[in-house]
Amino acid sequence: MDAQYNPRTVEEVFRDYKGRRNGLARALTTDVEEFFRQCDPEKENLCLYGFPNEHWEVNLPAEEVPPELPEPALGINFARDGMQEKDWLSMVAVHSDAWLLSVAFYFGARFGFDKSDRKRLFGMINELPTIFDVVSGKSKTKAPTNNNHSNSKSKSNNKMKTSEPRAKQPKPQLKEEDHEDEAPDAGEDGGGAAGGGGGGEEHGDTLCGACGDNYGQDEFWIGCDMCEKWFHGKCVKITPAKAEHIKQYKCPSCMGANGGGSGSNKRARPSS
Repeated sequence: MDAQYNPRTVEEVFRDYKGRRNGLARALTTDVEEFFRQCDPEKENLCLYGFPNEHWEVNLPAEEVPPELPEPALGINFARDGMQEKDWLSMVAVHSDAWLLSVAFYFGARFGFDKSDRKRLFGMINELPTIFDVVSGKSKTKAPTNNNHSNSKSKSNNKMKTSEPRAKQPKPQLKEEDHEDEAPDAGEDGGGAAGGGGGGEEHGDTLCGACGDNYGQDEFWIGCDMCEKWFHGKCVKITPAKAEHIKQYKCPSCMGANGGGSGSNKRARPSS
């Protein structure tokens, strides 16, 4: 389907892998309702494809034999209604991880990567959470102290940027759990550290619950008040303007599990 695209260096193959991975992760998280709808068991064998431009597609397998690129798992739609949705998505995620690796190392073999190139490529790939990690929630690696400090940072940003009311006060129970030497420093120092270069280091291990990428200081993020995961605004289709009208944010997964609702808390990280 994208046979004309041929990455030739380790860096190009990794960018190809990352783009396809982000597209597949989006299909199984933020776009999961549309993905579920397209996987109609009444249709023929369907596959889930990810593309280097971070798009995804459910389609029939390639007609040519052998195909130009390795093909993803065939017939994912047939199991849709015979399993719990969570188990079905996890199964598709595992097969998608296997397909991504097969495509990456297909390019490596085709363009003559040596032992060191293959090792470097796998090392770069291994730094990212797998799609299964993202779908199952295992990619959440930040420690509880960082969660509390994140809330303190939101408070500081609210003081610093009065034109952005999105950075609400954190939940009361989280405030009580803050370390005595962390919360006062974050809330009373005027917000300079929160808005400057130090903020990126504090939250460098925070991963987006949708695409699995790290927190970027220049990006708008929003936190789910139910599962407490953080998401890129673009990954969950929430803009800063839209966030101003949300009292309590629920991510797509929590919305599907618990239904809609309203509340009084919302966590957001404004962009720089």
